[in-house]
Amino acid sequence: MRTPPPGLSDTPLVVALVVPSQGPAGVFGPSCESAARLAAEETNAAGGVLGREIRLLTVDGGAPPRRVAAEVGSLVALGAVDGVVGWHTSAVRQALLPRIAGRVPYVYTAQYEGGERTPGVFLTGESDAAQLLPAMRLLTETAGVRRWCTVGNDYVWPRVTARAARAHARACGGRVRDEVFVPLGTDDFAAVLRRVERCEADAVLMLLVGADAALFNREFARRGLHQRCLRLSTHMDENILLATGAEATEGLWAAAGFFETLATAESLDFGARYTARFGVHAPVVGSLGESCFEGVRLLAALAERAGSLDVRAMCAVRDSVSYEGPRGAVRLRGNHLAQRLYLARADVFDFHVVTEL
Repeated sequence: MRTPPPGLSDTPLVVALVVPSQGPAGVFGPSCESAARLAAEETNAAGGVLGREIRLLTVDGGAPPRRVAAEVGSLVALGAVDGVVGWHTSAVRQALLPRIAGRVPYVYTAQYEGGERTPGVFLTGESDAAQLLPAMRLLTETAGVRRWCTVGNDYVWPRVTARAARAHARACGGRVRDEVFVPLGTDDFAAVLRRVERCEADAVLMLLVGADAALFNREFARRGLHQRCLRLSTHMDENILLATGAEATEGLWAAAGFFETLATAESLDFGARYTARFGVHAPVVGSLGESCFEGVRLLAALAERAGSLDVRAMCAVRDSVSYEGPRGAVRLRGNHLAQRLYLARADVFDFHVVTEL
């Protein structure tokens, strides 16, 4: 049996870390796992959570939603895990909720469509309500974007976000001229790009996951569209840029609460600690991977504030929970983490942060 670190209980706090290791999102799964491991190790070194060592049990969140829900639900039912943290799609989140909501704390770290209010679910990720309208407005004002085309995967997050984008485009004096949704794992975007061309879009709102986004970017550039049409994504990190390729990142913009190149004291310190722990060849940690660091930190902060892992106790104290991390000073408002948001422009394999939203 593994010996706990000195001063910690021999009863660990086991957290199911639900992150993708397959499918389109698998491209950034390793960075999710590494960031969560760093958070757990640092928390343990500082005394653990309620005197207990955090241990992560990784579950593949890239599997079909029902399969993920069955696996995590079984772990919760057996008492094998004390909490659930991770980045996974909203389709997985919705499958998980009936199995685990209210039974253990659940920290969902993905940028998502907004509106989640289930008791015991806490969210560290950005929501469209906070970042999409300001980002679209800035591109309208600075680049003259008026005609949008939405391209997304066919599940809840892109569908809900597309509805919001219609209203945001109108508020900015433009409109969405077409919407196209494709299955996760799509490997041919030729028909989609013909529709982008036909609607004469000034910008594409990309609501594509991981490798799907990278492939879309490559085909987009091969058709020369990057020379006359911008792209905006709220789901884009440096791992996806690497998969995209240098020649296909021109005119690509992203909105997020964290970028690997964010030049704040907190983010630079996080980057130094991450590199010291995992080395210079470790997976790049952008907003998607770093969100899992936030997830572990938020679970620890909630438990310490509540003095318990009881979901009701955590819900009772949530509005008083705050901490400082790679994203700076953050705090819960309701069940969502309030944080600064940024708009950045792709510069080959990095993001240049242009402004705070």
